[in-house]
Amino acid sequence: MGTLFLVATPIGNLEDITMRALRVLREVRLIAAEDTRHTQRLLGHYEIGTRCISYHEHNKLARLDAILAALAEGDVALVSDAGTPGVSDPGYELVCACIAAGFAVSPVPGPSAPVAALTASGLPSDRFVFVGFLPRRGAERRAVLEDLADLTLSLVCFEAPHRLVDSLGDILAVLGDRQIAVAKDLTKRFEDLRRATVGEALAHFSAQPPRGEYTLVIAGRPPGGERKRDRRRLTAPEGFVEPPSEAEIARRLRLLRDQGQSGSAAARAVARELGIQKSVVYEVWLNL
Repeated sequence: MGTLFLVATPIGNLEDITMRALRVLREVRLIAAEDTRHTQRLLGHYEIGTRCISYHEHNKLARLDAILAALAEGDVALVSDAGTPGVSDPGYELVCACIAAGFAVSPVPGPSAPVAALTASGLPSDRFVFVGFLPRRGAERRAVLEDLADLTLSLVCFEAPHRLVDSLGDILAVLGDRQIAVAKDLTKRFEDLRRATVGEALAHFSAQPPRGEYTLVIAGRPPGGERKRDRRRLTAPEGFVEPPSEAEIARRLRLLRDQGQSGSAAARAVARELGIQKSVVYEVWLNL
């Protein structure tokens, strides 16, 4: 039985690839790529002739059997267009399927756009939350931002150029005029990392239409700043004389954690039970 290798590839500069990654790409029997045309440019640059098939959001179910069959005979590499596969792409589902089928899964670490942007942003990098792409629809996007508003750690997300201005407007409205770093084309010749307040970034990109995909790093709630949960929770949830204490929230979270639930799932369940914001519960989870 083979191994599924999760191979990180350059996010811009083709020199940003490890020797191990190149060796794995040469030795596997098959490469599953988000966009074969994009990956073939990388393979051609390093004179790698391994067979490559597409695996992306629109064909992931149709490709699954072929990839599992290839793993039954040897090793397979999974790559995304840029960075580490499995982050904001269907790689997660392939990993789960391989684990369920009894195949080994091994990371070949390397470039990552969220980490690159975070470390160069000038914002705290010791604790952060990565939320992938913000929702397309404004109401859903604002709801997600509301859930994140009380977190004191840095927030990292992706955004498409045609939604960047709208998203910056929602960030300003929901989170306030925090510090932000807006990154594009990191490691490329004309990389751009703009450090500003959200309001300044909104003014800039409103005047100069954005191009390319962006990584945003947003400062967390300032220490001592007013919490949205303090404004929202005007009465105790049903069944409580007083609002639930952090100790009670933590007790319930530990029970779910001991049952193997993830932080997100546990926070959602406890928030529903207690009638409070998920972000309030998730902040307690982060401090367990």
